[in-house]
Amino acid sequence: QVQLVESGGGAVQAGGSLRLSCAASGTTANIYRMAWFRQAPAKVREFVAVTRWRTSDDDTYYSNAVKGRFTISKDNANNMVYLQMNSLKPDDAAVYYCAAKNPGGSYITESGYDYWGQGTQVTVSS
Repeated sequence: QVQLVESGGGAVQAGGSLRLSCAASGTTANIYRMAWFRQAPAKVREFVAVTRWRTSDDDTYYSNAVKGRFTISKDNANNMVYLQMNSLKPDDAAVYYCAAKNPGGSYITESGYDYWGQGTQVTVSS
């Protein structure tokens, strides 16, 4: 089992920045990818960014909506994943979730992930 705990959410004005953190614990050795998803009110949960967990390669992918503005990074030594969010827009407002998956399956769909955090709220005012 893997436990994930997000932090760093908050309220920011459009154009501002936030950095989300996700602390992983438990059987992290089996994790293959770590990702961020988000869910706005009355919308489905959507993929934001993903990184391969135990590699030094820059094996990351982003949704078109955040590419160029958000950066996913990791600290394997401390079992942490981060999401640096710059140039925030009101459309970025959502609950952001950290997710972890074992090998196999899609890495851009919610169903491909085995473990989820409780989420952290991001509010962006115009």
